[in-house]
Amino acid sequence: MQLQALELDTHQKALKINLDPRWYGSFAEIGAGQEVVRWFFRVGGAAGTVAKSISAYDMTVSDAIYGSGDRYVSRSRLQAMLDREFRLNLERLHGSRGDTTSFFAFADTVVARSFKGGNECHGWMGVKFQSRPRDEPSQIVIHVRMLDAEASLQQEALGVVGVNLLYGAFFMHHEPEKLVESLLDKLTTGRIEIDMIEFNGIEFRAVDNRLISLQLVQLGLSGAAMFGPDGEVLQPSEVLYKKAILVERGSFRPPTHVNLDMMRCALEKFSKQPEVAGKEILPLYELTMTNLMSGGQTVDHRDFLARADLLAACGATVMISDYFEFYRLAAYLAWRTKERVGIVLGIPSLIELFDEKYYTALPGGILESFGRLFKNQLQLFAYPLKDSQSGELTTIHNLKVSPELTMLYGYLSGRGSFVDLDNHNPEYLDVFSRDVLNKIGKGDPSWESMVPVEVADLIKKRCFFGYCR
Repeated sequence: MQLQALELDTHQKALKINLDPRWYGSFAEIGAGQEVVRWFFRVGGAAGTVAKSISAYDMTVSDAIYGSGDRYVSRSRLQAMLDREFRLNLERLHGSRGDTTSFFAFADTVVARSFKGGNECHGWMGVKFQSRPRDEPSQIVIHVRMLDAEASLQQEALGVVGVNLLYGAFFMHHEPEKLVESLLDKLTTGRIEIDMIEFNGIEFRAVDNRLISLQLVQLGLSGAAMFGPDGEVLQPSEVLYKKAILVERGSFRPPTHVNLDMMRCALEKFSKQPEVAGKEILPLYELTMTNLMSGGQTVDHRDFLARADLLAACGATVMISDYFEFYRLAAYLAWRTKERVGIVLGIPSLIELFDEKYYTALPGGILESFGRLFKNQLQLFAYPLKDSQSGELTTIHNLKVSPELTMLYGYLSGRGSFVDLDNHNPEYLDVFSRDVLNKIGKGDPSWESMVPVEVADLIKKRCFFGYCR
C-alpha cells in the first residue's frame, strides 16, 4: 500500500523526491553546513535530484557570488541566492532537459549556536521551483528560529525543516494549508519556530499570505505573526528591531474613531518621553487568537480578512498573537527590542487586568504577572471611559479595583506605570464597536459617523459585517 504524506518520515520524503524524475535543481546553504542537501545524499539516488550543491560559507566568497550586503542572514540575501541559482539552472539545463524537468533552487542562510553561545539562532530558508516543466516559477520563503541548546541539534532540525519544505513544495503546493502543517513533521515547536512564511508565484496566485500568517499562530508554529498595510507579511524580529513599540490591543470589528484616537493620544504622550524622543516608533494594532475565535474553536476567515482590510485602509501594521496575557505580549516585544514599549488600552481592559482569575496558573499569581509586565519600564496608556448615564469619566485617577488590590494599584500608579490619555477627543467617547455593528445590522446609516471615512467606504463597498447596499 502506498504511504500517505502524513506517514512519511524525513528519510522517506527525501527518497521520494530523489526517485521522482521531475525534480532537478541546486542547493545553496550558508551558515550551518549543508544540512538539507545531506539528507538527499544520505538516502541514495541523489544524482537524479541534485544538479549542484554549494556552501558559500566565507563572506568574501558569498559576496562574490551573490553580491555584497550588510547582513548575511537576511531575506534579501536569501532572495539573491534563490534568483541566481534558479536562473543558472535554466541557462545551463533548459535546452537539454527543459521539456521533462521541473527545475528548482533551494537556499538557506542561517546562524546556528556559536561556540561561545548566547547568539540568536535563526535563519531564512526558501525554494523557488517549477511545478511542471517550462512553467513559470513559484516560491516559498520562511523564517525559522532554532530553539535547541546545542548546535548539532539545531543543524539536525534545520535539515528536517528543509526536507519538509521541499516535499511540501513539490507534492503539496495545491494544498498550501496542509503544506504549512507539514513543515514541522518529525519536529516539535520546542525545537523550531516559524514566524514568517510567504507564498508567491503562479501556483500560489490565489493564496492570501495574511491567512497563512494566521495559520502559523493557530498551529503554534509561532506565538505571533505580522503584516503591513499593503498585506505583505513581515518578519517580526526585523520589523521590531531597535524601535520603540506602541501596541494597541482590540477587536477592531470594525476600527472606529476611538481606536485611532487611542493610538494618536498615546503616540503624542509616548514620543515626548525622554527615553523615546527622537527615536523611531512603530505603532502596532494587535489581534489576539482569543478575540478572533470569540469563544469558539475556529476563526472565521472572512471576518478576519475584513478586519485586516479595514486596518490596512487606516495604514496600520497588524500583529496576530497567541498572547492573551499582557505580560506574555510584553515579554515577546521586549525580547525583540531594547527600546521602550507601551501598551494602549481602554479603562475596561485595565480594570480586567486586575481580575485575579486570569493568573491562577502562575505560582506568584497577580504579583508575578505584574512583575513580568512592568519589569522593563513598560507603561500602559489608558483611554478614559464615559458613563452613558451620568457622563462621568473613569480614568486612571478614579478607577476602582477590589479592596485587597487597592494598595497594589496605588503603587503601580505612583511609579508611573499608567499614563492617562487626557488628550483624547471628547466627541469620540460615546463610540463603541458593538454599537457600530448593531447599527450596520439594522440599516441605520448613523454608524458611518462613528468610523473613519476610509473604513465606512470599504465596509459599504465590500458589504462587510452584513451591510446591505
